[in-house]
Amino acid sequence: MLSQWFSHSSYLHQCDTLIVDINDLLSPRYTKITTSIPPEMLSQILRSSTWFDYERGNLTEAECYSNLATAYALPESDIAAAVRSSLTLARVVPEAVRILRDIKATTGVRILSMSNFSAPDWNALSTQDDFAKLLGLFDCSFTSAAAGDRKPNLGFYRHVLHSSGIDPQKTVFVDGRLEHVVAGKSFGMKGIVFTNPEELSRALRPLLRDTIADAERWLHRHPKQLWSVTDTGVIIEENFSQLLLLEITQDEDLADIVRLPRLTNFFRGHGVLTTAAFPHDLDTTSIACTVLDHFGPQVKDDIMNEILSLRNEDGLVQTYFDKTRPRVDPVVCVNVLTFFYANGRGSELTETLDWVYDVLANRAYEGGTLYYHSGDAFLYFLSRLLHASPSLTNRFSALYAQRIVERYGAPGDPLALAMRVLAAACMGMRDLQDYERLLMLQQEDGSWPLGWFYRNGSTGILTGNQGVTTAMAVAAVCRYRGL
Repeated sequence: MLSQWFSHSSYLHQCDTLIVDINDLLSPRYTKITTSIPPEMLSQILRSSTWFDYERGNLTEAECYSNLATAYALPESDIAAAVRSSLTLARVVPEAVRILRDIKATTGVRILSMSNFSAPDWNALSTQDDFAKLLGLFDCSFTSAAAGDRKPNLGFYRHVLHSSGIDPQKTVFVDGRLEHVVAGKSFGMKGIVFTNPEELSRALRPLLRDTIADAERWLHRHPKQLWSVTDTGVIIEENFSQLLLLEITQDEDLADIVRLPRLTNFFRGHGVLTTAAFPHDLDTTSIACTVLDHFGPQVKDDIMNEILSLRNEDGLVQTYFDKTRPRVDPVVCVNVLTFFYANGRGSELTETLDWVYDVLANRAYEGGTLYYHSGDAFLYFLSRLLHASPSLTNRFSALYAQRIVERYGAPGDPLALAMRVLAAACMGMRDLQDYERLLMLQQEDGSWPLGWFYRNGSTGILTGNQGVTTAMAVAAVCRYRGL
C-alpha cells in the first residue's frame, strides 16, 4: 500500500475548516428593488461608513437611518423600504447549498460562516425558510454585529479564530471580495475569491479531499492492470512502467513485475508499433537493475561490461544491446549512469557523464529527447542519479537547482508536473505553483489524467501510463508536503 511508504496520517485533508460569506450564497438582490431609491444609490449607501458602523453594532437602526437620511438627503422611510425590499428579494443559490452539503457529507470538515450583517437584517433574513435551512449547514455562524467588527478589519478575523479555536493554516477562507480574502490569507488561511459555484467547487476539491487516500484507492482498484496506452489508442504491456510503479510505490501487489535473469526488454512480448523482434535495451535493463533485488553482483558486472562495449565513437552509451540500432538519448544515459554509480563503477562512464552535464548546462532537454516526451523527464531521472551518487552533488547541484527553478510554471501535463515537483524536492525546494496545479488536476475518482512519457523515435507516437502518472503525483504531493 502507498500508505506503507508515505506516512500521511497528518495529511488526510490539507484543510479541516471552511469559512464562507453567506452574502455570496444569496442571489444578487440590490439590482431588483423597485423602491424610489435606485439600486446604484442603495449599493452606495450600503458601502458607506455609516452603514459599516451599523453592521459593527456601533449604531442602532434608528441612528443609522437618521444619519443616512442626512448624508444622502433622502427620507428615512425610503432608505428603510429599500433595505427591506432587498432582504425580501434575497434567495439562497441552490447550487451553492448543494456544494456545501456535499462537502459536509463527504469530508466531514467544519463549515463556518463569517458575514458582514447588522443584527436587524440578520434577524429579518433568518425568518425566511430557505435561509434558515442554509444556516443549518454551518457549525457556527459569525456576524459583524455580534463580533463588534466587520471584514476586512482584522479584529473580526481574530474574533472568529479565538471563538472557534480553528487552525488558520488548515482553514479555507472563501469570500466574494478580494480585500476580504487578502485579510484572511494574512492570518495563514488559504484564500479563494468566490466567483460562481462551479469555480468554487473546482477550487475547493484539492483542499478538502484526502488526496493520497483517494489516489491509493484508485490504484488498488486496478492491481497489475495499469498498462500503457499510446495517443493512437493502442494498449502496450511493457516492463518499464511496471518497474517505475514498483520503485515509486514499493507495492509488489500493484505492479506486474517480470524478473528476468539478465537483460530486460521494454516490451512484455512482441514489439508493438515497431519490429516484432525488439532488442533488449539499456534503459529498461538499468532501471530493472536498480529497482529489483534478484540480480547478483556478478550478473550486474557482466551487464555493465557489455554496456561499456556498446559505447559509440564519442564514448557515449547507446540505447540498445542490438548494435544495428545506434541510438543515443540523454535520459537513457542518465539511467545507465545511475545503474553504474549505484554499483561503484560510475567513473568508467566519464564521457557519458560529461555529455549529460552539457545537456543540462545548455538546456538541450527542454523540448524532450528522442525517446522521452517531456524535458521534465530528464530532470526527474537526473534526481535519481544524484540520489544514487551523492559524490556528484558538488558538480551538479547548483546548475541543477537553477534549471529546476527555470521550469517552474512551464506548461506540462500531470506527469510532467509531478516529475518537476519531485525534482525540486530532491534539492529541498518547494515548487508551489506546480504543486498547486497538480492538485487541481486530480480527478473525481482519485486518479490523475494520463501524462505522456515515452516517444516513438521513428513515428513520434506518444505513450503514457495513468498508473505511473497517478503514483508519481502521489509521490510528488507527499515529498512536497514533507519538506
